[in-house]
Amino acid sequence: MAEFRSILKKVRSGKLDVGEAERMLRVDGVEMIEEFARIDIGREKRVGIPEVILAEGKTPEQVVKIVEGMRGNVLVSRVDEQHLKAIRKKFGKVSYNRLARIIVIVKHKAERKGAVGVITAGTSDIRVAEEATVVAETMGCTVKRAYDVGVAGIHRLFAPLREMMKEEVDVIVVVAGREGTLPSIVAGMVDVPVIGVPASSGYGFGGRGEAALKSMLQSCSFLTVVNIDNGIGAGACAAQIARRANEH
Repeated sequence: MAEFRSILKKVRSGKLDVGEAERMLRVDGVEMIEEFARIDIGREKRVGIPEVILAEGKTPEQVVKIVEGMRGNVLVSRVDEQHLKAIRKKFGKVSYNRLARIIVIVKHKAERKGAVGVITAGTSDIRVAEEATVVAETMGCTVKRAYDVGVAGIHRLFAPLREMMKEEVDVIVVVAGREGTLPSIVAGMVDVPVIGVPASSGYGFGGRGEAALKSMLQSCSFLTVVNIDNGIGAGACAAQIARRANEH
């Protein structure tokens, strides 16, 4: 909605004509990419979240053509080496987070606003946490990280969590696999929203994130939970909360 207000202000001041404003605000703005994709060209303007293209299951050629059709900032998630090679060949040097497996193509820088904390229980959970981090940073948030501070050595959590609260983060994303306890503990210690992300880093009975998801859903703390390995969704939600908290 902040983008909507910005566009309307430009119309009122004469910096933008009505026709261009109408094009930018259209909710039904869809463009076809050959016969395989219908892209939403207005998502970032409408909801403030960059378009996220899931590369997994798409050919490198399809991904490149979809990226070409996008007008705002673009994140390409779950990329493999072939996707990366094709995008670099077409667009030159791009930002790539190898841990998150995300390519970031920035066409305009988001206004810096809000702070997000990102915590993991274990080192194996960092790949999901980095997804959340990339999304939040692309949306203009400052991100404070604290990795490998899980319940097996809970004393590791206290200093970084204290530092996050001192730096006044607006929301905290907590990623945990196995039994998924850490988000509940963090949510019981802070006065900001906490988003729990179950990670598929566990194994055996209840493995692949299932036990972690059930544990987080049963939390007695005030905790919001996303799906298994959904770092993208957690990062976008956290950034929206942080940006809204810092609107003046």
